[in-house]
Amino acid sequence: MNNTADEKPVDLPEQHDDHTVGKPLLKDPKISVRNANVFYGDKQAVFDVDLDIGANQVIAMIGPSGCGKSTFLRCLNRMNDTIDICRVTGEINLDGQNIYDKKLDVVPLRAKVGMVFQKPNPFPKSIYDNVAYGPKIHGLANRRSELDQIVETSLTKAGLWNEVKDRLDQPGTGLSGGQQQRLCIARTIAVSPEVILMDEPCSALDPIATAKIEELIAELSENYTIAIVTHSMQQAARVSHRTAYFHMGKLVEVNKTQKVFTNPEHSLTESYITGRFG
Repeated sequence: MNNTADEKPVDLPEQHDDHTVGKPLLKDPKISVRNANVFYGDKQAVFDVDLDIGANQVIAMIGPSGCGKSTFLRCLNRMNDTIDICRVTGEINLDGQNIYDKKLDVVPLRAKVGMVFQKPNPFPKSIYDNVAYGPKIHGLANRRSELDQIVETSLTKAGLWNEVKDRLDQPGTGLSGGQQQRLCIARTIAVSPEVILMDEPCSALDPIATAKIEELIAELSENYTIAIVTHSMQQAARVSHRTAYFHMGKLVEVNKTQKVFTNPEHSLTESYITGRFG
């Protein structure tokens, strides 16, 4: 899967040497990305990204609007397949398997690598049916009692059970914004994923709801690998173990979060973090 001659990456601002600084590669990663490129028609959006994501690790992806971080995130469970003009090249491995192998079925992949979107998007169904939907279609429960247990466990893990246990038959759309987002997280958890992708999951929420989601991310990271795109550097600093900084479609720097925010290795990262642009 190589680029054609007319699909050359654009240059970043000066001082960029075309090599990601920091530690993009890990030993025994859960997800391994090599030379990932994303094109929308003739326009290239992501350039030559090499990045590893460790198991039970939270990695935050930050950068200016339009820098390619959400586009890159959507590569990790092939959500970009839903866009006709989008093309992905390179190799992305999950537990050593290339997820872009033509023989791979994307349905179980998207159960294994779940996604929580920017805007809460509960189904127009009851709270119970929102969570039970995935386990039903994936055949994870043989009887109602098993389904009940999955729903309760998932809502509990999402920190929502005590708030909704007496109204499971009411519409999920009737919950508050923060509750809806936690319902969407419960829906993702219900199919037993190994990885959870979050695309700016708190951008539509108030500070109290945001704090609950951030606490939830910390709890979930004990059992799941989490990749989060966020426009909030403060949020990235609070929730992640590692931070990856994207600029103009390129991965500029990735390292332990504390290092990225206190002693970045690249001048572009430093300029963004200190508010000189972005």
